Amino acid sequence: MSSSSKLWTKDFIIVSAINFLLTLVFYLLVVVMGVYAAEEFNASPSQSGLVVGIFIVGALVGRLLIGRFINKLGQKTTLFIGVILFTLATALYFLNFGIGFLLFNRFIHGIGLGFASTATGTIVAQIIPNERKGEGIGYYSMSATLSTALGPFVGLYMSQHTSMNGIFGLCLAIGVISFLTAFIVKIPTITEAETEKEVKGFRISHFVEPRAVPIAIITLILALCYSSVLSFLNFYAIELDLVSTASVFFLVYSIAVLLSRPFTGRLMDLKGANVVMYPAFILFTIGMFVLGNAHSGFTLLLAGVLIGLGFGNMQSCTQAIAVKLTPTHRMGLATSTFFIFLDGGLGFGPYLLGFIAPITGYSTLYIVLGIVVFVTAALYFVLHGKKDKAVSQKAQAAS
Repeated sequence: MSSSSKLWTKDFIIVSAINFLLTLVFYLLVVVMGVYAAEEFNASPSQSGLVVGIFIVGALVGRLLIGRFINKLGQKTTLFIGVILFTLATALYFLNFGIGFLLFNRFIHGIGLGFASTATGTIVAQIIPNERKGEGIGYYSMSATLSTALGPFVGLYMSQHTSMNGIFGLCLAIGVISFLTAFIVKIPTITEAETEKEVKGFRISHFVEPRAVPIAIITLILALCYSSVLSFLNFYAIELDLVSTASVFFLVYSIAVLLSRPFTGRLMDLKGANVVMYPAFILFTIGMFVLGNAHSGFTLLLAGVLIGLGFGNMQSCTQAIAVKLTPTHRMGLATSTFFIFLDGGLGFGPYLLGFIAPITGYSTLYIVLGIVVFVTAALYFVLHGKKDKAVSQKAQAAS
């Protein structure tokens, strides 16, 4: 293998590690901040929910703000700005100035993550060789997958064994480590031929990458469906009397993703996205049906495996598609666009589905969303699948 196609470089590992550390803090705090707001500030349930959710709103705002300017500022400068904001906001958790200040700080913390994660996603897309984009982004996104399993576990464990100041201290240490580690990263420079002349005036293309929007729409719908699992699984498990099993659901989900991503990423590079996406649609659909009909610990965990193989691989595959469709100088905007739609689905999905769940019940909700996932496969074919099939057939004919 030539050095130009090498994947596991020092910079690739460092950027993936920074992404892991930052998202670890996010998921660690998600499971404790609502309770903290209620106990420390006597917040109402809606205020506690806002303390958790406003972080995602901040991340969305951060991505929208930085997507246009990341090439102008430079990816490394953007990363530093994001990590500094992220770390400062973490330090401010030690100050108690009321619920309003906490909400403001959570919003700023989210903007910091939006800046930093857009930068890491853009940097890693440039570092990965073109012929290994699917595989590389699959490995890179595993850093976030690990944090989704480890973060809530660490947060819940620490909340039972230490104070909130102890939790904030760990998060601050992680922020400082991320900041110091960012100094080591070397970023490929974009040549003048790859740059694009700035068009003055307001244009949507200044904030989102049009070529990434079709696959981002698919991501939005899938993320909205998956948000029901993130938000309502514990409530559903209480109904089923499977709370102890539900505590390891996301661990099983993460293991399924970690074991499958190395194969699915490589398969995408060799055979095209459709070879991964269509089976993933089926697995995600079946997983939601199994979840909706779960009556034992085994079926609940089986649903976790199937959803991990489905949505878990779709997430990295759609990100790779967004990057592959985009010229080098627009990768920052494409990465930002992808995450805006992903975060939008994960962030606003629970709010929208919260109106439906009391009417349908959780079991029926999961089954209905399984049907939505299945129907989305047809939308994927229209927006990207048929194009991917034509490209793959052309490549095979050429070889």
